[in-house]
Amino acid sequence: MYKRVLLKLSGEALAAGKGFGIDAVFIHKIAAEIAAVHAAGCEIAIVVGGGNFFRGVAQQAIDMDRVAADHMGMLSTVINAIALQDAIEKLGLFCRVMSAIEMHQVAEPYIRRRAMRHLEKRRIVIFAAGTGNPYFSTDTAASLRAMEIKADVLLKATSVDGIYSADPKLDPTATKYEEISYMDILKLNLRVMDQTAVSLLKDNNLPSIVFSMKVPGNIVRVVNGEKLGSLIIP
Repeated sequence: MYKRVLLKLSGEALAAGKGFGIDAVFIHKIAAEIAAVHAAGCEIAIVVGGGNFFRGVAQQAIDMDRVAADHMGMLSTVINAIALQDAIEKLGLFCRVMSAIEMHQVAEPYIRRRAMRHLEKRRIVIFAAGTGNPYFSTDTAASLRAMEIKADVLLKATSVDGIYSADPKLDPTATKYEEISYMDILKLNLRVMDQTAVSLLKDNNLPSIVFSMKVPGNIVRVVNGEKLGSLIIP
């Protein structure tokens, strides 16, 4: 269904419930799903979070300068990006990590035209280090990169199977939204992604889908057009 997608993976997802670090088995399963999407003819770019190592707004950063803490969080996304790149390349695919913070020894600098060229040449691209600026989350980075590469849709893979009126892990009466608009997310103050990312997507009319990555094969199903999770419409 989609020709080009941007997949947002959280750092916590790569930890696979362990809370910290990277689950080697799980990251190879994710790499296999990404390879299946690629084999189906879809161009795929990925933004990874870093919450499994460090987040600028986390409790352990409470006494730190926010800018310093956010820079640490950006560097943690680079660790995840390199790990995912290794897992993808072990499947025989070409993969490039592009970092918003220049570190030539481990990643290419992010240049939009070069990223577009990689995708056109059927390479998988992983965007690391967020936007390169403090105070912006990786959700915002994913929204920005999705629009820059002209993705058809932003896919946000999470630990829950869609958007709910409240946290379904804490509130069993929470109701799921099969379809919702960006304006309603802002009005209801739903925490599916930060408000900067929501506003950016709304203003540029880019749809997104929030779905669970716990079920094997879900990434392929979403790309093929199956109705999973929650669709967010402009």
